[in-house]
Amino acid sequence: MRRGLMASAAVVAAAVVGYEGWAGPWQRHWGATEEERHVRLAGDEQVAEPATQVTRAITIQAPPAAVWPWIVQLGADRGGFYSYDWLENLFGLGIHSAAEVVEEWQRLAVGDVVHANRARSGGWYVVALQPGEALVLKVADLHAGCPLDRDEQLKWEFGWTFALRPAPSGGTRLLVRERTAFGSALTRAVMAPIGAVSFVMTRRMMLGIKARAEAAQRNSLSVHSPSA
Repeated sequence: MRRGLMASAAVVAAAVVGYEGWAGPWQRHWGATEEERHVRLAGDEQVAEPATQVTRAITIQAPPAAVWPWIVQLGADRGGFYSYDWLENLFGLGIHSAAEVVEEWQRLAVGDVVHANRARSGGWYVVALQPGEALVLKVADLHAGCPLDRDEQLKWEFGWTFALRPAPSGGTRLLVRERTAFGSALTRAVMAPIGAVSFVMTRRMMLGIKARAEAAQRNSLSVHSPSA
């Protein structure tokens, strides 16, 4: 029995080491260039060092002005998160990702809450907003009316930045950055598995934004083409 447990522990340890050595770096910087991984983005200062930084990126064949409306309407009670709705809803989040831009969801300001579930019991505060360029969110303590801080309560803070940069192709580079800091080793250990889940959901969200923005751009060009 003891030998079996030791063997199982060795397999788990090897899997963790393998993940961190290969899959970990890949998923933390999926699609991002070396320059994009290290460039300073709006909101970096919201989670001060020391912090863990993850940057993912994707090219969208549409200008930033056509991508921004999809970003600004993020939220469980708004446009959703363009990810795996069915998976999110297994946890009762009540999310339904929009297939179109909705005008009433285009109004967002610093201090507003982007809700993580339809019950509005959790989410992120908008801590910085540069229309057409960047949306910066920080995990909210809704009871206290302020973002979570690593030195308080859960000993954790998390910043989430969506940045749009013109791409050389004439389209858009969407950068999604996570900055995470912990105030205790226990919190860090407990939340370690969330990294893999974050990658799966964020990747699908970025692909969802890309598909929606590109489809809307094609429809717009078709409507305004001389042959239309």
